[in-house]
Amino acid sequence: MVDTKTPGDKTLSVPTKTLTLKPRVETGTVRQSFSHGRTKQVVVEKRGKRRVSGEAPATDAPQAPEPLVAKAAPPRPAPMTRPAPAAAPRGGSGVVLRTLTEDERSARASALADAKVRDIEERRLAEEEARRRNSKEGIEQAEREAAEARRKAEEDRHRQDEEAKRKAELEAKKRFGEAEAKTAAAAKAAAAPAARAPGVAADATDEDEGPRQIRRGPGGAVRPAVPPKTTAKPAPQKQRGRLTLVTALTADDVRERSIASFRRRTQRLKGHQSNEPKEKLIREVIIPEAINIQELANRMSERAVDVIRLLMKQGAMHKITDVIDADTAQLIAEELGHTVKRVAASDVEEGLFDIVDDSSDTEPRSPVVTVMGHVDHGKTSLLDALRHANVVSGEAGGITQHIGAYQVTSPESGKKITFIDTPGHAAFTAMRARGAKVTDIVILVVAADDGVMPQTIEAINHAKAAKVPMIIAINKIDKPDAKPERVRTELLQYEVQVESMGGEVVDVEVSAKNKTNLDKLLEMIALQADLLDLKTNVSRPAEGTVIEAKLDRGRGPVATVLVQRGTLRVGDIIVAGAEMGRVRALINDQGVTISEAGPSVPVEVLGFNGPPEAGDRLAVVESEARAREVTSYRAHQKRENAAASISGMRGSLEQMMSQLKTSGRKDFPLIIKADVQGSLEAILGSLDKLGTEEVTARILHAGVGGISESDVTLAEGFNAAIIGFNVRAHKEAAAAAKRNGIEIRYYNIIYDLVDDVKKAMSGLLAPTLRETMLGNALILEVFNISKVGKVAGCRVTDGTVERGANVRLIRDNVVVHEGKLSTLKRFKDEVKEVQSGQECGMAFESYGDMRAGDVIECYRVETIQRSL
Repeated sequence: MVDTKTPGDKTLSVPTKTLTLKPRVETGTVRQSFSHGRTKQVVVEKRGKRRVSGEAPATDAPQAPEPLVAKAAPPRPAPMTRPAPAAAPRGGSGVVLRTLTEDERSARASALADAKVRDIEERRLAEEEARRRNSKEGIEQAEREAAEARRKAEEDRHRQDEEAKRKAELEAKKRFGEAEAKTAAAAKAAAAPAARAPGVAADATDEDEGPRQIRRGPGGAVRPAVPPKTTAKPAPQKQRGRLTLVTALTADDVRERSIASFRRRTQRLKGHQSNEPKEKLIREVIIPEAINIQELANRMSERAVDVIRLLMKQGAMHKITDVIDADTAQLIAEELGHTVKRVAASDVEEGLFDIVDDSSDTEPRSPVVTVMGHVDHGKTSLLDALRHANVVSGEAGGITQHIGAYQVTSPESGKKITFIDTPGHAAFTAMRARGAKVTDIVILVVAADDGVMPQTIEAINHAKAAKVPMIIAINKIDKPDAKPERVRTELLQYEVQVESMGGEVVDVEVSAKNKTNLDKLLEMIALQADLLDLKTNVSRPAEGTVIEAKLDRGRGPVATVLVQRGTLRVGDIIVAGAEMGRVRALINDQGVTISEAGPSVPVEVLGFNGPPEAGDRLAVVESEARAREVTSYRAHQKRENAAASISGMRGSLEQMMSQLKTSGRKDFPLIIKADVQGSLEAILGSLDKLGTEEVTARILHAGVGGISESDVTLAEGFNAAIIGFNVRAHKEAAAAAKRNGIEIRYYNIIYDLVDDVKKAMSGLLAPTLRETMLGNALILEVFNISKVGKVAGCRVTDGTVERGANVRLIRDNVVVHEGKLSTLKRFKDEVKEVQSGQECGMAFESYGDMRAGDVIECYRVETIQRSL
């Protein structure tokens, strides 16, 4: 504190303050805003420019305030004082300026001198930094200019080389012809680099050695690089740059032309310069059953516009995406000069069957014999006697309902004979047709006591259609009423003439019960087989026919296959119909597992993905890919056929509805499950024949295997009955059927199945109403009785009149009313009937308009149940 005196003798205390320089830095905060609402607060410093003493201030800068203390001088001036206020209000305070002391003035002067020295040093450092930065930028600029000059020189050289090469080729073509053009062009191209200027060669040498060094002059000054000299006058070039990941992200670089683009340009120039016509390529075009126009053009290497133009000339307007048939595509391809190879989707089956064997590799095989004939003529019994087995005891009802295949060894020759037993029921026509198709010899069994029957005639027709020889076996000759001669005579009606009657067909009289002449029958079979000379190739892939197929719950799909050619082995990849698989096991007719089956050997095959259709041909393929290709095509064909049949049904849906309204046709829904495919086929064929215009059997689902829960669910939805033929329902399915009230019927004889379905379908038929005339009566008088109404007094002219019968009132031969007779009285008593010639009283139900002279016709309506 400094004490000062005022004129009023008052002492004031003035606070002292240390003198410092004002800082040159002004600080502040600025808030920056970013995307998504983000902000950031940063500190900003503003530095003022430091001025050295003697430097004139800027004109536009504000004037600095005068300093409080002048510069110190040797002669000390009068002391400087701060003026005090003239007067101060009462109670206020005044400030009195004091004179700076000598120490304060020296401290201020030393602080100003230090600040001046620091300012000079900072300015010197800033100038050195600026010189260093300018020097570095100059060096970089010089390097960039030198690199740009080298790049331009390289482009000029490249362009000149290409131009010289092109001119050399053109001159060579003109002078020496096409043969010597390349040699001359190569010579000129080799001479072109030698004619360059020395500056260009030196520049190329420098460029090869590495990046050019920047020369500096005296004092470190940068001397600009001299661009290389070129022989040609530089032309303005388009700035280009190679497109890379780095240059693509840099906006300054320019994309340069690629080598592939340059080659395409060269080829175009050559193509424009040469006017020689191009040679047309003749191709072999593969054309399927249907092809797209664009695909056809691609296969011919033609433009699709040309194909459409040809179609327009033929009067057909098409788009590029339209599909045309194979014939049209062939016409277009041949019109354009190409050759055509037609293919179809069915070509995938080529090479599966009927490949001709080399005669040198064939070996004799066993004959395949099919036993055919009418039901209960002893076919299976005869076969049992031949193979010393008893199959009949295992057949339901004593009749064969499955097609079986067995092998028998002949006791005389020791050769094996394959027998195929077919059912004789009318429903198994397809089975007999399959048996005759795969056989070599047909044995026609005819009972001597029964003669030729319908299924016998059918078997004869199947054998003739298959063009196989027949042997007539006249069975049951041990019966007392047997007449073999009658059988031979009846066969003449169907163009079958036996040897005993001058024909060529062998006949043998046998008895399966007493085993009579069985050796003679086997001898005739062996003789006929020798005449046929049956041979085949054993080592080739197997071919065969599916005789029967079923779905075994424990073993899966099982197919009975007759191998016809080649050898079937375990592990082979097989195809049958729309199913494929790999052979897991082979089981012969004796139930023994074998590793391979040769020609004419019947076996059970395990390993199919699903049960094939009976009658499908089996083949061994080389790979699973081939098998999938064949089965996918066949499955597609199967679906298309099913869709075609369904679409046919859909197309007639309106007709069906109209028929339901008019004729009242009814469906009998059924779900059928059988043990094998052959039985299922026979059942479906028999039920289809039962249908009439009024009622028909509607098969919701048919398949092989046991009855499952899905079958019960389907039957519940359509209120259908389930039929199981030689199969049973699973435990869960039986419980579900009992719970939902679904009827499941089991059969093992096809007769009973067809008869029961026929009776059930007959119940859907509308009954027939039949009128039975009772008598006529003539009205003599009409009486009006109270509480009763009108009563007609009548005389019965013929027949009888019964109370409650139906009546018609006829007036002038016109039926006026039809109703029922409510009252029939004889005198005063109610009677049941009145005989002819007697008089009675009659009254109608709810009708009273009766007149004398009318005729009453009395009749009875009987309801008769119809049957199929």
